[in-house]
Amino acid sequence: MISLSGLNDKQREAAETVEGPVLILAGAGSGKTRTLTYRIANMVDNLGLPSDQILGVSFTNKAAKEMRERVITLLGSRKARKIALLTFHSLGVRILKKEIDKLGYHLNFSIYDQSDQISIVREALKHYHADKKFDTKDVQSKISFLKNAGITEDDYADSHHFNPEDPYSHATEYAYRYYQEKLKFFNAIDFDDILFLTLKLFRNNPDVAKAYSEKYQYIMIDEYQDTNTLQFELVRHLTVTHNNLCVVGDDDQSIYGFRGADITNILEFEKTFPGAKVVKLEENYRSVSSILDLANHVIKENKKRRDKTLWSQKKSDHIPLLWAMANMEHEAEVIVEEVVRHQGNGGHLGDIAILYRSNTQAPPIEDQLRLSQVPYTIIGGQKFYDKKEVKDLMSYLFVILNPNDQMAIRRILNIPHRGIGNVTLEKYLAKSAEDNIPLFEALEKYPGIDPQRSAGIVKFVELIRKYKQVFKTYPLAQSISTLIEEIDYLNFIDKQYDNAKQVERRRKDVMYFIESSERFTNYYKENADLKTFCERLLLQDSQDKEELNDGEDHDVRKNEVTLMTLHSSKGLEFDTVFLVGVEEETLPHKKTITQGEDISEERRLCYVGITRAQARLIMTYCKQRKLFGKDMPRFKSRFLNELKNKDLYREQDRTTFGHLTEEEATDYKKSFFSNLLGSLDEE
Repeated sequence: MISLSGLNDKQREAAETVEGPVLILAGAGSGKTRTLTYRIANMVDNLGLPSDQILGVSFTNKAAKEMRERVITLLGSRKARKIALLTFHSLGVRILKKEIDKLGYHLNFSIYDQSDQISIVREALKHYHADKKFDTKDVQSKISFLKNAGITEDDYADSHHFNPEDPYSHATEYAYRYYQEKLKFFNAIDFDDILFLTLKLFRNNPDVAKAYSEKYQYIMIDEYQDTNTLQFELVRHLTVTHNNLCVVGDDDQSIYGFRGADITNILEFEKTFPGAKVVKLEENYRSVSSILDLANHVIKENKKRRDKTLWSQKKSDHIPLLWAMANMEHEAEVIVEEVVRHQGNGGHLGDIAILYRSNTQAPPIEDQLRLSQVPYTIIGGQKFYDKKEVKDLMSYLFVILNPNDQMAIRRILNIPHRGIGNVTLEKYLAKSAEDNIPLFEALEKYPGIDPQRSAGIVKFVELIRKYKQVFKTYPLAQSISTLIEEIDYLNFIDKQYDNAKQVERRRKDVMYFIESSERFTNYYKENADLKTFCERLLLQDSQDKEELNDGEDHDVRKNEVTLMTLHSSKGLEFDTVFLVGVEEETLPHKKTITQGEDISEERRLCYVGITRAQARLIMTYCKQRKLFGKDMPRFKSRFLNELKNKDLYREQDRTTFGHLTEEEATDYKKSFFSNLLGSLDEE
């Protein structure tokens, strides 16, 4: 027998309610996974229900794996063996492998990845005769969106998603039909088809849906607030012979509307499943009560939500802080100063998370962390200095500083394109080895090794020689900007990618790199030369490699600060959280405001960020933020301004250097950068 005595009253009520529809409203940090696993254990061990009649569905493989491991711990592997704990997509694949022939496919179908999908869409657009050029990835994304909305290629033209005046709609309709025909011909499906075709199977074959409903008599759905239209309909089909459906979720953490998640699925659960029992899990085991008080008052401003109030037995003197910053560079300085102070006091860096609304907020923070030699990781994103365009430009700087850097030369010799391919490169590598000279010297001495490429070789060598002098003569950022312009790198980006959004994002990364060099110049003043800049980049790059090659799994609890967007932070928790940019047009996002959209989801994002913090929450906003190269005034977010109880957080003006006076700040900076330059010299 499994004892439920370790659960609180509400958790126990949820675990013991097995028959009929049940909605478990599980607030942030309220122990929902524990409740679910004990519910399963209770069903099998205490009530004697057949384990192969139990189906638990989650959204990620990680969540499904964690659920399975916990159930095995409670029941043992033998009793847990037949319980189906799957993701929506793995359930779909399991069904299609047995039933897809009813849709005209063979059972041994293939699942195409994104590159395969893009190839077929590109082929479709080539056959679509039009004067206008269409972005392949945009069309493929639209097809994916339509499938997740449950709209077939035959239904698209009659749906409200089709705009007769829009050339893209017509191109998408053609490509969608062509794409589906090709997939069928190849006996293949894509990732979106897994649920799309499973639902089509159930709609066309009610007897199949009935059979699976009879097979799975007890169904549980985790993160129900994130279900879309397709997933909702699948659940309806799976419960056609019974009402034993238990869904777990939190409407206040519904933040994936942009992916098609429909919050009304959880808000209207009782309407869909009459007689449903609702159990609220409101005791939070994660955060101190002062953080929860703030979170509760922020989210209460949303009108369409389930009434619930998180509470905690954890008491603390900590009051959430709001730091007013001068600008984004100053914001990064103050945050990292606090991180360094935490580390200096023996604190673990893995206890700290820096959360932001958009990845565009990260580069200044990354720069400051690198300057301070603080190790960090980015979850759900890529480190700025690991991005292709940034590594290209860094390689140029490395070669200009040290022409003997062979790896950097090999990276940029044909970037942008100079017609110098691998065959030519191999000839120069062979000559370099034969004469026992560096690769750059071989390029310089023997431009005629490959006569057809000699002009490109000469031009490359002259460029490197020229910019050795340019960087000695002109400021760092100006020299980098001139170099980017001379090699026509932005035009190179334009030609590399056919996705307009991707081009824009990569162009912005180049601009951020220039801004990074400007920040470096502001910090180092007269010492801001190419040598010091490259040394800083190389030093941090070396540290990153050491961390990644230490033989351990890369875990967020390593001794490194975690950076991530608010969307990526859901489900995680940290002792100390810096919630960056709690200001108008950042949180809530400008697009939501200007397009007149409902900002409820933006408020839920803010709520998710606040509830990641266990013991300390520090929010920030800037009085100015650089947008498109200009400093624009910024204001505190309405999510804080609308709070009637201002005692929920303490606002501090940090527009001086952190907590220091101007004189102390000057001394601090001199000491800090003097020590840092000394450490670079030692390296």
